[in-house]
Amino acid sequence: MRPTLTHVALHVPELEPCVRFYETFCGMRVIHERAAKGSKIVWMAEPGKEHSFIFVIMPGGQDRNLAPTDYSHFGFAVDSREQVDDIARRAEATGCLIWAPRDEPYPVGYYCGLKDPAGNYVEFSYGQPLGPGSEAMPIP
Repeated sequence: MRPTLTHVALHVPELEPCVRFYETFCGMRVIHERAAKGSKIVWMAEPGKEHSFIFVIMPGGQDRNLAPTDYSHFGFAVDSREQVDDIARRAEATGCLIWAPRDEPYPVGYYCGLKDPAGNYVEFSYGQPLGPGSEAMPIP
């Protein structure tokens, strides 16, 4: 029996802006919330993945203050280059775009990066051997 990755827990400075960010840009939705220690804890998942992988978001954290050259990030796959471009346009309009869309050699593909309200970086990519539609792609 091997361990299975089921969630990432994030302490964030403010809960609601982070929840809105992950709903708006990542298509995640709140699947559970509860009061705990005088605050609220939220579980978020992509539709259909509620039993396989979630974000647990809790208030009371500090801004991540990642350097512009820090590529620590959460990665989300999208269905097309146009979706990467659309996300980048929307992010630029709200002031959270950190990496404009760009092409990198396989296996990186086409991607852009956003900064969530807690300072975490979030990548949206197309053409990586990960995510829906990548089953026929070779693993590097």
